[in-house]
Amino acid sequence: MVVELGNIDKETLQLWGEENHCYVNSLSSQEMESLSALCDTFLPAVDVKTAAATDKDIADFFRASASAAGTPERLGGLMSERLKHPKKWLVRLCLWLLSTCIGSLILCGRYCFSSKFPYMHSFTQLPQNKREAVLVSWSLSYFYHLRMLYKAMKLLILLVFFTQVNEKNENLSWKAIGYKGPDPEFKTKSMQRKTLRNEGSNDDDDEGQNDDGHEEEAELYGPLYKGLINMQLPRNIVADSLRQVGFPVSVRNKRNAAPSSIASPSLVIKCDAVVVGSGSGGGVIAGVLAKAGYKVLVLEKGSYCARSNLSLLEGKTMDQMYLAGGMLATDDMGVILLAGSTVGGGSTINWSASIKTPKHVANEWCDEYELKLFESDLYKEAMEIVCERMGVQSEVEEEGFNNAVLRRGCKELGYPVNNIPRNSPPDHYCGWCCLGCKDGSKKGTSETWLVDLVNSGNSAILPGCEAIEVLHKKRRDLNVATGVAFEFQYMGAKDICVVESKVTIVACGALSTPNLLKRSGLKNANIGKNLHLHPVTMAWGYFPKTSSSGEWPEEKKTSYEGGIMTAMSTTVGNFGKSGYGAVIQTPALHPGMFSSLMPWVSGADIKLRMCKYSRTAHIFALARDQGSGTVNSPYSISYQMEAMDEENLKKGIEKILRMLAAAGAEEIGTHHCKGKTINVKKASSEEFERFVKEESSRPLRDLSTPLSSAHQMGSCRMGIDPKTSVVNQMGETWGVEGLYLADTSVFPTALGVNPMVTVQAIAYCTAQSVLDVLRRKKSN
Repeated sequence: MVVELGNIDKETLQLWGEENHCYVNSLSSQEMESLSALCDTFLPAVDVKTAAATDKDIADFFRASASAAGTPERLGGLMSERLKHPKKWLVRLCLWLLSTCIGSLILCGRYCFSSKFPYMHSFTQLPQNKREAVLVSWSLSYFYHLRMLYKAMKLLILLVFFTQVNEKNENLSWKAIGYKGPDPEFKTKSMQRKTLRNEGSNDDDDEGQNDDGHEEEAELYGPLYKGLINMQLPRNIVADSLRQVGFPVSVRNKRNAAPSSIASPSLVIKCDAVVVGSGSGGGVIAGVLAKAGYKVLVLEKGSYCARSNLSLLEGKTMDQMYLAGGMLATDDMGVILLAGSTVGGGSTINWSASIKTPKHVANEWCDEYELKLFESDLYKEAMEIVCERMGVQSEVEEEGFNNAVLRRGCKELGYPVNNIPRNSPPDHYCGWCCLGCKDGSKKGTSETWLVDLVNSGNSAILPGCEAIEVLHKKRRDLNVATGVAFEFQYMGAKDICVVESKVTIVACGALSTPNLLKRSGLKNANIGKNLHLHPVTMAWGYFPKTSSSGEWPEEKKTSYEGGIMTAMSTTVGNFGKSGYGAVIQTPALHPGMFSSLMPWVSGADIKLRMCKYSRTAHIFALARDQGSGTVNSPYSISYQMEAMDEENLKKGIEKILRMLAAAGAEEIGTHHCKGKTINVKKASSEEFERFVKEESSRPLRDLSTPLSSAHQMGSCRMGIDPKTSVVNQMGETWGVEGLYLADTSVFPTALGVNPMVTVQAIAYCTAQSVLDVLRRKKSN
């Protein structure tokens, strides 16, 4: 039986995910002057002197500058309020310096001099060709901080320009580059849903709603809508809603006008288990406990976006559903990081790959780290259960552009290639799943385990609530977890509530869990250490459209449509040897991320490259990294890739360039900042071999080539000794009894493949340990 919480304001649910955030720009006039000049250097107005000039959309794109499109103002707001990088102060200092002659001389050198009075100019006064020369010099500079500045500004400016939209949700470049924007089919269905939603709003008071009515509501408001608590409502209404589900709740006296605090919270909620985080770890353990009959409260920092509320707009989705708005990188800008921050966590915006823990990894964790869990029947059973719950299968009816290129290249060269198991059906042909699944056919936790939680009728989810401290107290000689304090925005201010629980589960992800534990007073020296990132580097191939109907790939295919991951090669995986190599897969790159990764050598060149966007295939190499880093905070991450990891990625790039050429690419290249390319059709075999050797031997640890990470793990690793680990095999922390971790932070090492199945299986096993504890507490 599903319990109607009574708290859910359907009008609010309609708006969740639809609101637009406007960030206040607090940059000074000098900083904005420099930022505008940088924007127009990366993306200037360019005279079109090619045959493409006859195409109006392309001509308009070339004639548009970043400042004319309003990019500096948007970026200024994001830098002021959204960007959390620890080196942001340095970027702002450089912007101020570039507005002055002396500062420009320091940062730009000889380019500031002129043969005419006044003989020295600030960056903002330089002509376009000199400003472009300055940027190129930064990208190759001996000084690391100048390379950092270049990389940061390139990423931010291009990302904002190609993702910003007008009131019609359109971008001035999209038609020119062959991008449709949000899935056209989804846009049509979304309009139909909104019409139904408005027509049905008058029937909210109808009683005796049948199952069809519930299904229709789930389609409109999302499958979790009955289990969501809107914390923006008055405290007494929130308390009544929680009591209706069965949570004991006490409300602070209204006469107490002092701001809420941990010592004096506005609400105290009691439950069996509190779960911090709703992703692949937290979602699983919450669903298992709730289905077993226990009262579970899930705290999620991010918001909930129902299917019908998705925008499928790259910029808007990254702002709403990714940690730090998708603008996250290691402290030295060496690796760009992507992590989910929404109900469902990474499983809501990942690329569907559902690969079981590789046998050589399970053996390593069992033999070298003495973690017998990974050879147990329980773990094997857990993998089967989570795969079944997600509907994991390996068939694909029609392959998308990038994967078809990877598969053909491998077959032409005799490289191994396999289908990737996915938590979506064979006919799932969608390239927008990194922006949320439009129809629920991708079975992330918000479509599976959290639905189990809601259907249990005894649990609830609190979106927009961030845990600030795990509460624990001394009992005899032990520290025992007693719950969690969390905060949220209420009427323009922060409000604090407390959850008192029998067990506490933290599943914030490998970037956020360490910070919460440290803030809570845990002293284990391993917290935040041993972070692995699965660093990724890419190569690309351009396949022009052809008028011949028999040519491959078909003219209708585009780089951003189709299943994101359906094919994989382990040709440099070293699965049968050390287990440390690289797997070869394909990414989801919508215009913003595509542009920020592609090489920039001039304003005109980047626009030409972008005009090839829809027919440019990307393939990447993902390393199982031996190098590691440290999580200082969710926004401050240090990381050092080892030489062996770099060599494995280089081997991957060498294979990828050959795959692209063998698949029929006309032009190929990498993301190295020099932007070299080769026309495969015109090059001799000697020229081709020389190009492949040169591009695959370039260094990857000096910021000259962008590296990315969508998998973070190991920052609170599992082990058998508290001197070298944070949790034991049951997932319980060494320092605090009753406190469990259930996310990728507990991985003993890097995994080497997409981690969703592994983290869900570990969480399922941890859930069995928690169930034993709860049963004992109940019997006592």
